[in-house]
Amino acid sequence: MMLRREYPELVAEPDREKARAVAAAVQDPGEFLWSIRNEPRFNTDFKSSPETVAYHAPCHLRAQAVGFRGRDLLRKIPGVQPKPVMECCGHDGTYAMKVESFEASARVGKKAFDQMKGHDAEVWATECPLAAVQFEQHAGKRALHPMTVLARAYREDGFDKRLDDKEEK
Repeated sequence: MMLRREYPELVAEPDREKARAVAAAVQDPGEFLWSIRNEPRFNTDFKSSPETVAYHAPCHLRAQAVGFRGRDLLRKIPGVQPKPVMECCGHDGTYAMKVESFEASARVGKKAFDQMKGHDAEVWATECPLAAVQFEQHAGKRALHPMTVLARAYREDGFDKRLDDKEEK
């Protein structure tokens, strides 16, 4: 989001046109993979699958209005129907890292923590690394990036549930 929105405004005036070109080319990994999902180069040869996935929708993706492509990509893994959590985790950049706002950030994130726990999911996923830290600190479980979940699903030993070749992929 910073590269898309703020970078062109932060660089010196002579570099702004180039910075705008960079900003226009920047994509979230999920956006890129989603854009090629129907092409032969998108690998759907998944070998294992998490039984259940709780998916936290990051605030920065909502602010960019790019959609939740990581969530959508998780649905490509056979049997996965991510259970969404739309509540804010409360991290908000450096807010959760400051002594004076650490406890308040946990209060803000409590609904998200409770909803993620309530899904009783094998895997928690979010595109926000700060949310992953917040979940681990306050809910006891670290959320994985959807790209990590996809990468593990390509391995036979990635998750307990093995996908045999007969399953519809």
